[in-house]
Amino acid sequence: MTMQELEQAEKSMQQQWHALVMAEQQGEPLETLEQMYDSYILLAEEYNRYSAQYGNEQQLAQCGRGNAPVARGSKKQKSFLAREKERDSIKLAS
Repeated sequence: MTMQELEQAEKSMQQQWHALVMAEQQGEPLETLEQMYDSYILLAEEYNRYSAQYGNEQQLAQCGRGNAPVARGSKKQKSFLAREKERDSIKLAS
């Protein structure tokens, strides 16, 4: 699982949600909206699976380098992609 695949899954999920919102605003029939919502839920589940798989792969890679896995606390966590993007955008001071 790559970060690109995870980002694509997130993008697909967001596009489906946007399409659903637009269809509702345009007065599409309830049956159509329900089908679109079902598609959104499937995409969300796929994203969640990809995210978990990517996280597991990253954790295994860290353990393979001798790093201990990070314990998860009970406080609210940022979304996985938000943490990854934040981590990638941090610049070291010179």
